[in-house]
Amino acid sequence: MTLFNYEPWSLLEQMRNEINRLAESRDSGDEGSNIIATSDWAPPVDIIERDNAFVILADVPGINPADIEINMENGVLSIKGERLADENRKGYKRMERARGTFYRRFSLPDTADPERVTARSRFGVLEITIPKLEKTQPRRISVEGE
Repeated sequence: MTLFNYEPWSLLEQMRNEINRLAESRDSGDEGSNIIATSDWAPPVDIIERDNAFVILADVPGINPADIEINMENGVLSIKGERLADENRKGYKRMERARGTFYRRFSLPDTADPERVTARSRFGVLEITIPKLEKTQPRRISVEGE
């Protein structure tokens, strides 16, 4: 007979987190930030707007930065990756950290410059910097006379 470790509270916590994320995305009206149903989990993010750039900070501890895929297409930034499950669960008394694939999407404003996006990872935090487009200065056009 095989015994399974049943953790009802962790399942309830996961469900609460998903409901909160869905409510936040609905309240913000941002369709681009909705979680895709195929994701097993979604890393929490902070989004900062600075004078010259937008910065997205995503918590992705335990994930190799080389295994994170970041794409920018048609004004939508997507982040995709996977935290692998430990095959050997011997000795585990509790497992709360989410495992599996994640996928996040963010709609960016027209002022974002998709050509100069950069990303780096430090201490388990993925930092994506999306510079803003240079503002075009109005110029005076002279009218020539006869």
